Amino acid sequence: MKLGKTLISAEDIEAKLAEMGAAITRDYQGQDLLLVGVLKGAFIVMADLARHIDLPVEFDFMAVSSYGAATKTSGVVRILKDLDQEIAGRNVLIVEDIIDSGLTLNYLLKSLKVRRPASLEIASLLVKKGLQRTPIEVKYTGFEIGPEFVIGYGLDFAGKYRNLPYIAVMEEE
Repeated sequence: MKLGKTLISAEDIEAKLAEMGAAITRDYQGQDLLLVGVLKGAFIVMADLARHIDLPVEFDFMAVSSYGAATKTSGVVRILKDLDQEIAGRNVLIVEDIIDSGLTLNYLLKSLKVRRPASLEIASLLVKKGLQRTPIEVKYTGFEIGPEFVIGYGLDFAGKYRNLPYIAVMEEE
């Protein structure tokens, strides 16, 4: 695999996160909000998105795995790190870097809903069109992309390339 063309520039990502942050600020005005980042990929998206939310927000993180070193989800989800805080009665916004099959996120949503949050919504920088094996309602979407395997801005290939400031396509050599 090798680094391919730039799919979404750093400038376009910044503009989209500002737009998403403004919508989140408007929707949660006067309410408490807990941002839940899904590690490892979402940490960059969550940090930059949070800077565009003009509210006092709290952070928490979960780590789940369904990929390993593969480029396609295995469909088997493991929670590697659970939340540190209780979410009952709280407004929770899950922040994702990318949604493809939806299997991991569907599992996560079921796991969190039983904890009775006041609200549970999703913000994702990227949503892959046509790959959802389970319907997921994403309230705040950055970009819809095709089925290509992408890296950068938190997204990795075998643990590398998360630090790219843009989204690129990973290509077969």
